[in-house]
Amino acid sequence: MKKNSKIDEHSVGIVTPQYFTFAEEPESFEFLCGRKLSPITLAYETYGTLNRKRDNAVLICHALSGNAHAAGYHHEDDPYPGWWDAYIGPGKAFDTDKHYIICSNVIGGCDGSTGPSTINPATGRPYGLSFPMITVRDIVQAQRHLIRHLGINSLQAVAGGSLGGMQALKWAILYPGMVRCVIAIATSASVSAQAIAFNEVGRQAIFKDPSWNNGDYYDRHSPDSGLSLARMIGHITYMSEKLMHEKFGRRLQDSAVSHFDFDQEFLVETYLHHQGFKFVNRFDANSYIYITKAIDYFDLGKDYEGMISAFEHVSADFLVVSFTSDWLYPSTQVKEIVKALRVNGKNVVYTDIDTDKGHDAFLVKNRPLERNIANFLKSHSIKDDELD
Repeated sequence: MKKNSKIDEHSVGIVTPQYFTFAEEPESFEFLCGRKLSPITLAYETYGTLNRKRDNAVLICHALSGNAHAAGYHHEDDPYPGWWDAYIGPGKAFDTDKHYIICSNVIGGCDGSTGPSTINPATGRPYGLSFPMITVRDIVQAQRHLIRHLGINSLQAVAGGSLGGMQALKWAILYPGMVRCVIAIATSASVSAQAIAFNEVGRQAIFKDPSWNNGDYYDRHSPDSGLSLARMIGHITYMSEKLMHEKFGRRLQDSAVSHFDFDQEFLVETYLHHQGFKFVNRFDANSYIYITKAIDYFDLGKDYEGMISAFEHVSADFLVVSFTSDWLYPSTQVKEIVKALRVNGKNVVYTDIDTDKGHDAFLVKNRPLERNIANFLKSHSIKDDELD
């Protein structure tokens, strides 16, 4: 077997997924919607070493299509590293020589955590649409069970972008005594009507797929066409207009002459179809509709009778980051979080990074973002403690 040349001294190397099950009968996990479920499993990965005081842990929260595999490789010939590998590892922004990094797949997901595709022990069939509606609050409360299972009473930081940033904000609000720092990137206290509209169009693409079968498709053909289209729609919102122009422009796929038909002639068409094809091979349509709905439901101002009230009792210090070309979660929305924190007298560092990468700028290598994260964590570092 040829050794992966990308596994170097800055990589966390080969990692193994782990699983934690809780809320086993007679106990259960209660969702915000009022439904209860038993048992619950969370898939997670860890990188680095937990120190003796158990106070150097950093929880990484993933976005809509992410999972627990945030860094490293699953085997020697694995061609793809974790989704935030550029930021997690020895000497990187989230330095595993100093921090114990944890990342779990959200409840409702499809990469090892309990979700719609999980077998319902009461029926022997996947939950499908009988799975409870999830919220960001439910995701965070399930993560708290995992953190306590790991014997951690205090998190040095909770960090994430997009939906991951929502989770980080919710952690600071729900468990102020457990979170010392929050790193919230390209996120908002509630999504706009436009963002909800894009999510709804994506869900409708799935619902209209002939194979949808009201979410009960696990023993037959899955709604791949609908999910692929949903991903294509979503992917447009993750990029900026300038980036799309630079990458594709109006260039044709095979020739300089149009065929005057409906084939994928333009490079941007081929790119979107490729993204949709890749997505259906790793994601579940039901998880997509559940998680996008959780994003739509997220509204700190409504939940706490105003943005200022939402952050009144938080005790963490904050690093809040936006991107100038992000039109899905624009800088104006991110600044609302910063304003509410500052009105409450909280310690917050805010930066609006100039980039053409759009919303997905936090997922690609971004030197200003790396420096901001590294400097923030360094300035809030704990005292050196001998590692176990």
